[in-house]
Amino acid sequence: MSLTEHTATDVITEHSAPIGADPTGPEMFGHPKGLFYLFFAELWERFSFYGMRALLVLYMVNELLYSDNVAIGIYAAYGALVYATPVLGGMIADKLLGYRKAIMLGAVLMALGHFALAIEHPIFFYGALALIIVGNGFFKPNISTLVGSLYKQGDKRRDAGFTIFYMGINIGAMLAPLICGYLGHEYGWHYGFGAAGIGMLIGLIMFWNGTRSGVFGQNGLPPSQEVLNEKVAGVTRGAWVSILSVVSLPIFAILLFNGTMDIPGLGQVSLDGSLIDIIMYYILLPVIAIVLFYNLVKVDKVERERLIVVILLTFFITVFWSFFEQAGSSLTLFAERNVNLTFLNAAQTNSINPFFIVLFALPFSAMWLFFSKMRMNPFTPVKFALGIAQLGLGFMIFAWSANYADADGRVSIWFLILGYMFITTGELFVSPVGLSKVTELSPVKIVSFIMGIWFLSSSFAHHIAGIIAKLTSVSGSGDGEVGGMDSLLVYTSVFEQIGYVAFGFALLALLLTPIMRKWMHGIH
Repeated sequence: MSLTEHTATDVITEHSAPIGADPTGPEMFGHPKGLFYLFFAELWERFSFYGMRALLVLYMVNELLYSDNVAIGIYAAYGALVYATPVLGGMIADKLLGYRKAIMLGAVLMALGHFALAIEHPIFFYGALALIIVGNGFFKPNISTLVGSLYKQGDKRRDAGFTIFYMGINIGAMLAPLICGYLGHEYGWHYGFGAAGIGMLIGLIMFWNGTRSGVFGQNGLPPSQEVLNEKVAGVTRGAWVSILSVVSLPIFAILLFNGTMDIPGLGQVSLDGSLIDIIMYYILLPVIAIVLFYNLVKVDKVERERLIVVILLTFFITVFWSFFEQAGSSLTLFAERNVNLTFLNAAQTNSINPFFIVLFALPFSAMWLFFSKMRMNPFTPVKFALGIAQLGLGFMIFAWSANYADADGRVSIWFLILGYMFITTGELFVSPVGLSKVTELSPVKIVSFIMGIWFLSSSFAHHIAGIIAKLTSVSGSGDGEVGGMDSLLVYTSVFEQIGYVAFGFALLALLLTPIMRKWMHGIH
C-alpha cells in the first residue's frame, strides 16, 4: 500500500543487493520486472482475502445464526489476529527464512484456509480462519518489503512502483466482493469461499513463477542458508518454522472462538473471547513496547527521531483503521438492513472502496508528483490530518442519510457510495503514504519488524473497531431480518459520533506536524 509524494530513500536490507549495486534487474514498463510478478501475486492474494471478508459477517449472521455481538466479536478477533501475526512473520523472515520462503509458506497456508471454509463444520470454520491468520503473518509484511528491495537507494521510481503495487491490491479487493459475493448470494456461501481459495492458489502460482524466472535477482533470499539448514533435534530450522506454524493453529482457533460448540469426543465446549484481550494488551503490547524502546536506545539520534515519527504515524493510522474497518462489519450490516441495494448485494458493497482506489490511485500519484515539482507537496503529517478528516466526512454522510430515509428505514445507495468515496480519498492520503514512510524512516536492519508493527496497528484497530461496531448491534437472535427505522437510528448515531471524533484526531495531527517534520530529517 504505497503512494508517496517525494523522492524516497530505499530500504536496503540484509536480504537485498548491497549498497552500490543495482537491485532492479530486468525491467518492464520502466520498472523492475519483479514488481509486476508481485503485483499479480498480491492482486490474487487480496482477491482471496477480501472475497472471504465480504462474506464472513453475513455468513455468520444469516447462515450460522450468530447474534450481531457474537459475529462482530469473531470478526474483530479475526481481524486483530490476522494483522498481529505479521510482526512475527516479519521477524522470522528478517532473521531466518528470507522474504521469498516466508511468502511461499504464507501463500500455501492461506490457500488451505480458504478452501477449508468451503466445508460446513464448526471445526473447519475456526481452523480455516486460523490457517489464514498464520499464513497472512508470513505473506503480508514480506511481499511489501520485497517490493521496496527491488529499487536501488535513491531511485525516484520507487514511489510510483509502490503505487502500482497498491493498484494490484485494490483491483483484487474490488473484484473479490463482486464475484465471491455473487456466488455466495446466488449459489451458496461455500461457493463464494471456494472462489476465494482459487484466487489464493493463482497468487501462489504467480509468485512461484516469479522466483523460478529470476526476476527478483538476489533479493529476498535467506540471510544465511547455512543457518536455515542447521538441524535442531534432527530437523532443520526451516522445517521447524513450518511445523510450529501448524502446531499454532489450534491456539488461534481457540482465540477466535466465542461461544459454545459440540466437539466429538469432548461434548460441549465453552470459551470466552476475552482471551484475545489478554494476549493483545497484557502480552503483545508490552513486548512490542520493550523491543521498540530497545531499538530507540540502540540507534543514533537521527534514526531515533525518525523512528519516533514512525510510532506517531502508526498511532494515527490505528485511529484511521479503527473507524475505516467498520466496512466489514457494521457498514455491511447497515447496507443489508437499511440501504436500498438496487444493483449490489450487501457483500458486494465491499467493492465500493477498492473501486474508488483503482479510480483515484494513479491521479493521486500524478498529483503528488506535480505538487512535488511545484514545491507545494504537503508533508506526511499534514496528509494524515487531511486523510482522517475526509474519513470523518464520509461517516457524517452516512449519518446524514437518516434524514432522507423512506418509510421502511432504508436510504439511497448513493449515500453509501458517496460516504465510501470520501473514506477512500482519506485512505489515499494516509495508507500508501504511510507504508512508504515506514520503509524510508525505519532503521534498515529492522525494517521488516517495523513493517510488522505497522500492520500490527491494524490488529489493534480491528479490535477497537469491534468495540465500536458492537455499539450498532441490533440483533440478538441472528436471524438477519432486523431493519427499519430503529436500526437506522442506531447505525447513523454511531456513525455521526465517529465523524466528530475523526475531526478531533485530524486537528491533533495538524498540531503535531511541526515537530514531526523536524524529526523526519529531510524526508518529506
